[in-house]
Amino acid sequence: MKAAVITFPGSNCDRDLAVALEAAGAEVARVWHKDDTLPQGTDLVAVPGGFSFGDYLRCGAIAARSPVAGAIRDHAARGGYVLGVCNGFQVLTELGLLPGALMRNAGLTFICKDAPLRINSRENDFLSAFAEGEEISLPVAHHDGNYQIDPEGLARLRAEGRIALTYRGKLNGSVADIAGVLSENRRVLGMMPHPERASEAVHGSADGARLFRGLIDSTVAA
Repeated sequence: MKAAVITFPGSNCDRDLAVALEAAGAEVARVWHKDDTLPQGTDLVAVPGGFSFGDYLRCGAIAARSPVAGAIRDHAARGGYVLGVCNGFQVLTELGLLPGALMRNAGLTFICKDAPLRINSRENDFLSAFAEGEEISLPVAHHDGNYQIDPEGLARLRAEGRIALTYRGKLNGSVADIAGVLSENRRVLGMMPHPERASEAVHGSADGARLFRGLIDSTVAA
């Protein structure tokens, strides 16, 4: 698998994401936000966490209007894989690749902790290494991770099995405790927890490494 990790001014998890993908067996290229094309043969675009453009206007709003944004949209339209982590999830909602919005956490506090999660749907390549209903742990570090969507949109996500991950218990006010959602074709995943921060045993959990390895194994098999 060939992966492109995007870097915006203010990204702070781009290197971690690249390292985790390489450890899982991906060939990784680093892409600056002013580039308007992706490396030839890119299979996965990974949009990292951080505070792109200082979170001005709205988290991810300016990043979604950068030169590379069009290339990400085109990649997704062709059926390419896109993973957005934390700020990357915010960018993907601003790009219109995922429904809903990420709002300020309930309680107006920054949350930084290991979060217990439930695999809500494994009918996608991202979570193919897990069992449906399996409980895992990944770190979170966000101030605007409160996922919101209107009742009709929530009903559709549920009916289509597109709620990928949920928090086990209340965390940040997210409707239905949603921690990650999928696109209609299940090729785009946005998630607030950080799998790249749980990719080695020394991190306290290697559940994130399973996500990357499962994605790569699934696409290679296909």
